[in-house]
Amino acid sequence: MKNSAFLIILLAAALVVVAYMWVRSATATHEPASPVKSTIDDIMTRTSVRSYSDQAVDSGKIDTLLRAAMAAPTAGNKQPWRFVVIDDRAMLDSIGTNFQTMTMARKASVAVIMCGDLTATFDGDGREYWVQDVSAATENLLLAAHALGLGAVWCGIYPKMDRVAQFSEMLDLPENIVPMACICIGYPDAESTPKDKWKPANVHYNRW
Repeated sequence: MKNSAFLIILLAAALVVVAYMWVRSATATHEPASPVKSTIDDIMTRTSVRSYSDQAVDSGKIDTLLRAAMAAPTAGNKQPWRFVVIDDRAMLDSIGTNFQTMTMARKASVAVIMCGDLTATFDGDGREYWVQDVSAATENLLLAAHALGLGAVWCGIYPKMDRVAQFSEMLDLPENIVPMACICIGYPDAESTPKDKWKPANVHYNRW
C-alpha cells in the first residue's frame, strides 16, 4: 500500500510539472512580441555601423529596404525619391577610396545612393521639400536595415556640391537627379553600442 501511495503522489507531481510546462510553452508560442515595443526598440538601438563582415546581403533584403524607404512620408505625395543600388565591387571600392568619409564602402556588401528628382517636387519655395522626403526615406531604410540584422551608415553627399558632381558623373545621373546620401550596408562584424542622444534641455513646450 505504501508503495502504491508513493507512486500515486509521484504521478500527480509529474502531471503538475507537465501541465505547467505545457501552459508556459503555449503562452510563449501564441503571444507574439508587441509590435510597438519592437518598433521603439529598433529606433532606440539603431546606430551607425561602419565595419562589415564578408557575408553578402541577398537581393530579397535589398528589396525590403527599398520598399521600406518608399513607405516614408512625402510632401504632397510627390515621392521624389530615386535610388541607385550599387553592388559592383569595383564601384564600392572606388567610393571608399575617393571619398574620405566613405572608406567603409570598401567593406560594404552594397550601397544605396539616395537621390531626389527635381522634376517630381514643388515649384518655388517648396522646391527643397525633396530633401525632407528623401531624408525620411533614408531613415526608413536605416531602420529597416537594423530590423533585418544588417548594419548601415548614412554618408552625406548633398549639399556638398563637389560630392554631388562626382557622384553624378560616376553614376551617369540626369541633370534633374540629385544624389543626397550614400548608405553603406552590410552585416556587422562586431557589436555596436548606440549613443544616448536624449537631452531634455532641447525640448520646449508651447514657446521657446
